[in-house]
This record gives sequence, C-alpha cells and structure tokens, in this order.
Amino acid sequence: MDHHPPLRSFGRIKSRTIKPRQAALMDSLLPRIRAPQTPFDPQALAPEAAEVWLEIGFGGGEHMAAQADRAREVLILGAEPFQNGVASALRHIDERGLTNVRLQDGDVRDLIANLPDACLTRIFILFPDPWPKARHNKRRLVNAELLVELARVLKPGGRLRFATDWADYADWTLERVLRNPAFRWPATQASDWRVPPADHITTRYEEKRLGDCAPVFLDFVRV
Repeated sequence: MDHHPPLRSFGRIKSRTIKPRQAALMDSLLPRIRAPQTPFDPQALAPEAAEVWLEIGFGGGEHMAAQADRAREVLILGAEPFQNGVASALRHIDERGLTNVRLQDGDVRDLIANLPDACLTRIFILFPDPWPKARHNKRRLVNAELLVELARVLKPGGRLRFATDWADYADWTLERVLRNPAFRWPATQASDWRVPPADHITTRYEEKRLGDCAPVFLDFVRV
C-alpha cells in the first residue's frame, strides 16, 4: 500500500518525552519484534501459533499485552502510530515476558497490505479516536476501504470487535460494516452491545469515560 495518502485517522505521533527505560526498549526490543515491512505469512513467524489476531490502534498496549498473556498460543499483531503508545506497549511486553506479539509502529494499512488473505481469526478496534466534530468525521479509522481489507484478511467465521464510548461513532461503524456483505452482526438483544464481552479487558483509557455514552461493543462475524 505505498500508494495511499497520509493516514489522517490519528493525530500526534509523539507527545511527551519517552521515559528512559521505554526509550531503551525502543532501541533493543522493538527491532526484534517489529512486524516485517514486506509481504509475509504471520503463521511463518510463529509456526506453533494456533491463531493470529490483530489489534488496530493498541494505545498504551494494556489490552494487547493482557490478551497475549492470557492466550500464549496465539500470535498477536499490533499496530499503533503514536510513539509514546508503542513505548508503553514495549514495557508491558517486556514485563510479562511475552514472545507472541509483533508490532507495527506506524500505519496499520501498511501492515494489512503485507498480510495474505484469510490469515486472521480476530481483529480488535477498541476506542479509536472518535473525531467527533462533523467536519472531522472523514478522518475516522472505520471506512469502506479499510473494511474491504479487513474482510480480505479475516478467515470465514473470524470476528471483528469494535468498541467506542461515542454514540455517533457506534452508529457510524454499524452502518458502514453492515453495508459490507462480508460481515454479519449476530446481536439479538441490547445486552449484546451494552455488556462488555466475557473476554474483554478494560484499560485505563476506557475507565476515564471520555466519550458521551457508556461503552458500546460491536462484534461482527466474517461471513
């Protein structure tokens, strides 16, 4: 995907100075676990992995690291352009001694473009930047083009989980995902999107409740 324009779905790339320990991990650990920058089969990175998951925009890495710790038989790919978030994730990975995580410290579209068809079992998009002002909505991560690519890399029966605490973004995402015939939303009652899924891991960001509604969890199935 070297033809795509600069991604506008995120703001700053870096804010405060990265702490010395995390900066050291950026130099030592990140090069060892950085996802390949050319086309690759994730299963070849970890032949023993039972499944491969992807978290798009992992923030500080709390959820990604906790999921990787809980499911060590799974290879988790994570993408995040915010360098402070990458540094934080490296600390979590190092502290937990995780060997089943690979990171893309940049545009997730570049990572997805390098993946083969039907290689992922799960994809997480949790509390992405809502860009709540109407004139900024076009910067939202979830759009028709991305969903086509997510459908391509998800296995049949694979799941896409989207979570937000902005009501308009929940509606926006539901509308766009259901326009794509590759996805089905199996929800049948309000608790299906209002109650956190049993395997969800709450992060500090989620607990801040910065949005305008209680968290909404939309789990879609790849047809």
